[in-house]
Amino acid sequence: MEPTVTPQYVPADWLPIVIQFAAALGFVIFAMTVTHLIGPKRKSAVKNASWECGIESKGDARVPISIKYFLIAILFVLFDVEIIFLYPWAVNFRAMGLDGFIWMLLFMATLLIGFYYVIKKGVLKWE
Repeated sequence: MEPTVTPQYVPADWLPIVIQFAAALGFVIFAMTVTHLIGPKRKSAVKNASWECGIESKGDARVPISIKYFLIAILFVLFDVEIIFLYPWAVNFRAMGLDGFIWMLLFMATLLIGFYYVIKKGVLKWE
C-alpha cells in the first residue's frame, strides 16, 4: 500500500483564478467606461424626476414609519430562522436519540419563553 501524500499548493496554483478575476473586473470597468463615454446624454426635468413603480412621487420621502412595523418584521425573521433549525432535527430525530430530544426541548422552551415575552410586552398588538 502506498502512503498518501498531501499536495503542497504553490502560489502558481492560484494564477488561473487571479487571471479570471482580473479579466472579469477589466471587462466590467471597460464596459462601464465605454457606455459612459459613447452613451447619449439627454437630461430633462421629466427624465430626472423620481418615480416609484410608474407612479410620480408625492410629498416627502422621509415619512415616519411606526416602530411596530420594524419590530414585527424582526420578530418574523427571528422566529422564522429558529424554525429552520427544526428541520435538521426532525430528519435526524432517531439518530440523535434521547440526548437530541432533550436539547430540542430546551431549544423549544427558549423559543416559547421569547414568544411569551413578546406577547407580554404587547409587540404584536397593532393599533
